[in-house]
Amino acid sequence: MAPKSSRRSSNSRRVQYSVFTGYVLATIGAVVGAVLLGLSLFDPGFFSGPRTVAHDATAPAGEAAAVVRTESKGLFESIAGYYRAGSKNAELKEEVELARIRLAEAEAVKAENARLKALLGLADSEVKPVAVTRLIGSTATSSRRFGYIGAGRSDGVTVGMPVRSARGVVGRVLEVGSSTSRILLITDSQSVLPVRLASTEREATAFAEGRGDGRIQIRLINLGINPLKKGDVMVTSGAGGYYRPGIAVAIVSEITNDGALARPISDPVATGYVSVEPVWQRKVVETAAKPIEESVAE
Repeated sequence: MAPKSSRRSSNSRRVQYSVFTGYVLATIGAVVGAVLLGLSLFDPGFFSGPRTVAHDATAPAGEAAAVVRTESKGLFESIAGYYRAGSKNAELKEEVELARIRLAEAEAVKAENARLKALLGLADSEVKPVAVTRLIGSTATSSRRFGYIGAGRSDGVTVGMPVRSARGVVGRVLEVGSSTSRILLITDSQSVLPVRLASTEREATAFAEGRGDGRIQIRLINLGINPLKKGDVMVTSGAGGYYRPGIAVAIVSEITNDGALARPISDPVATGYVSVEPVWQRKVVETAAKPIEESVAE
């Protein structure tokens, strides 16, 4: 008996039926395909209904695939963003640091402009200053309060000359060197300055005495009713010479039995430039009618 591999297909009915069935199916498929092709050529809208039904049937699967695709894309972007976050944060920190530096530079320029405006105001005052200079430094921890300016004998500065800033009185010259001078601040315990109330509605004359702690004691000359109120501004009265009248000295911060405690308007710590002015005196000019007081600067 010959092996099975050597048998021909015509010797097996099962194989013959399979081959025949294949031919029949192929023929039917070709016929159906030809019919469908013909229908698509002569009536293109014939397949719109079946196509729509097919799309509807596959829509859920397409939506699910779209959701998976979108979520996977978002996941990948999140992972990539996480790895990029470090570099982005570093860049933002550098930008913030640069912005902070630029802001500090702008504030410094603004402060310098304010000091220069104050300097112009000192130079353009009614009384021509002897010198306009920088306040080099001042004592803050001792009971004695002194300041140092960058002008001295070579600039025409002499002992006793008043020193003021754009805000108000700073003190008066105590010692003079060749190019620097030491000044007695109005907050020093040995400083006594005649002052009056700046308000024209109330009258009050007093002495502004330094306390050595950064504040000023206002002692009224007339110890009747205390007319001072918190927030009042005390200015120089011009009595006793040295300081011409009307220059701001201090602001009342606390009322006492014999006057008040006040804060100096021109704080040496916050003062950049000062002007040294001539000693102011009152000169009495006799006339036929009555004496007239006039202000002169020496």
